[in-house]
Amino acid sequence: MTTLHRGIAVTVLQCLIVMSVAGKYAFDRERLPRAWARAEPFDPNLPVRGRYVRLALGVTGEGLPSWGWARLRVQDGRLLAVRSENQIGVTVMARADGHMVLAEPVAFFIPDHAQDPSRRPAGEELWVEVSVPRNGPPRPLRLGVKKNNALTPLEIH
Repeated sequence: MTTLHRGIAVTVLQCLIVMSVAGKYAFDRERLPRAWARAEPFDPNLPVRGRYVRLALGVTGEGLPSWGWARLRVQDGRLLAVRSENQIGVTVMARADGHMVLAEPVAFFIPDHAQDPSRRPAGEELWVEVSVPRNGPPRPLRLGVKKNNALTPLEIH
């Protein structure tokens, strides 16, 4: 086998690996349950990763401690946290205002030329639609704005 053939084989192998990961996420996006969660954006100040909005996701749940482990579920289209005794799932914490959020924020990547969707006028709340895997953090799919109890998905170009 020549050097050229080895190089082509390595290139094909790397492409197959990337396509298998992309296929897994596309399959999960269609198969996993989806929910909308209130998002609290903040500036991460990490220029290496590109343009994105870092979001702390709000969850609802009963019987949760002020900090602890929880499993995520979807109920009536909302993100629900259920207490987990065996440290499996995600960690949730209570904010000073009493809202429960995921302790580990998620990143939603945006194009370089798009306006920052996290800057909302008064009276508007930023929400994010997520897919909820059985274990691990939710995966953000798209952003939306809630105004006057109506949730409208954002078109980010």
